[in-house]
Amino acid sequence: MALPGWARAAVAPERTRIRIVYALHGAKQTGPDWPNKHFNFQPVMDWITGELTRRCPGFEFIASLANGPEAAGKLLEADTVSGGIDGYLVYQMNCWNRVVQTFAESGKPVLYADFQYGGSGGFLIYNAAFLRAGAGHVGFVASSRIEDLVAAVESFAKVKQTGRADTFAALTTRVRTARTPGPSTTAGISDPVDTLAVDECVARLKTSKILAVRGTESGPAPSLLEIPVEQVSFAEVNAAWTEADPEASRAVADRWEQGAILVEGVSRETIEQSAAMYLALKAVLQRHGANAITVNCLGGFYGGHIHAYPCLGFHELLNEGLVGACECDVRSTATMVAVTTLTRGRPGYISDPVIDTAKRQIIYAHCVASNRALGPDGPANPYQILTHSEDRQGASVRSLLPLGYLTTTLEVDQGRREIVMHQGHAVANDSDDRACRTKLAAEPVGDIEKLFTLWDHWGWHRVTFYGDLKTPVYALADALGWKVVEEA
Repeated sequence: MALPGWARAAVAPERTRIRIVYALHGAKQTGPDWPNKHFNFQPVMDWITGELTRRCPGFEFIASLANGPEAAGKLLEADTVSGGIDGYLVYQMNCWNRVVQTFAESGKPVLYADFQYGGSGGFLIYNAAFLRAGAGHVGFVASSRIEDLVAAVESFAKVKQTGRADTFAALTTRVRTARTPGPSTTAGISDPVDTLAVDECVARLKTSKILAVRGTESGPAPSLLEIPVEQVSFAEVNAAWTEADPEASRAVADRWEQGAILVEGVSRETIEQSAAMYLALKAVLQRHGANAITVNCLGGFYGGHIHAYPCLGFHELLNEGLVGACECDVRSTATMVAVTTLTRGRPGYISDPVIDTAKRQIIYAHCVASNRALGPDGPANPYQILTHSEDRQGASVRSLLPLGYLTTTLEVDQGRREIVMHQGHAVANDSDDRACRTKLAAEPVGDIEKLFTLWDHWGWHRVTFYGDLKTPVYALADALGWKVVEEA
């Protein structure tokens, strides 16, 4: 005999209770950072919580914010006292807030999610550490589709039934891989690369020079990849900027404005200041006999040491076959020098990558890129002049890079004498207003799941080049006595 309705309700299964923890500085962003200054997270968080509540009827969600370990610890302590929490969904909204680690220590199942173009750097690095540690109770989702998040959340209910938190990662992996599209079979554009003989490349590296601009000191610095490195002060760059010829600056600014398909949010004065910075960078390179310069641009600008962003100047240097690189990242700069030399001028594109399993893509995001991806003599692609994304100041570039080509993405590590590498087919330019301006999306060649595993060892930056450079990169590594690590 069927039970009456009141009796069936009495034995209905208990709802699965999940605490959502949004890891971020605050609901409204007051300072420069991904996604950007003044970003309002509240509507995003409300939408995520609302969609999960609507789509997961067997669940109860309790939404919270935490900006670091102390706030996370208080939430965990309260849950331990009250009981009744079945697991945690930790959403990395800003990059570097260390929140997920606290909940992982609880032993309860944890689903770690990336708010793409917001928390992606921390997500990739922190998640790789969980993968390396074999944390069976920590699963992850890195998707732009809410449906993929919902499918992963369902794994909490399965763990509640079995009591086996250590199976949670495997459950979410099965869900994620089943929902990730398969590789495309479209053939790419033919792009033969004329590379330099490896012995000649190595010889040229030894006669190259990187200038590292990061503070008040000047003088020699340790070489990297056999490339000499010299430290240069902000004061020297700023002096060259003040001495730049105004007429020459105006001419460069005219050329940039006329070449751009869009100039938005950037004044003519700012473009001229950026042009003067380009001339300053060029003068400092010539003075030191160098072919590469990397600047701690944010530290210099916010500290009042320099008064114009170097983004447009880096863009111009890259188009000329020289190297201008962000954030005083000498390692990425050395990667750019080595491969630009090897490929007879193809520029590197330094980026902060984001991985989206919904599209089976890795997106390379930064506010600097050339618009001559095939080299100084190759075709130019369209570009826009916009503000620097994080703080809505200065001038930077959105380069709409060519699609259909195979790309090779690299980073070098002097200590381990290794080069990390993956390849991908350029498939899109993402114009999302969050995070950096240029966003080249590529479909990785190989295993996108493997691509999640090495970020904690290598850091966030990668450098992307157009062309199938796998064979010449292996040859260069052999000549240097280094090892190539394929991350996909």
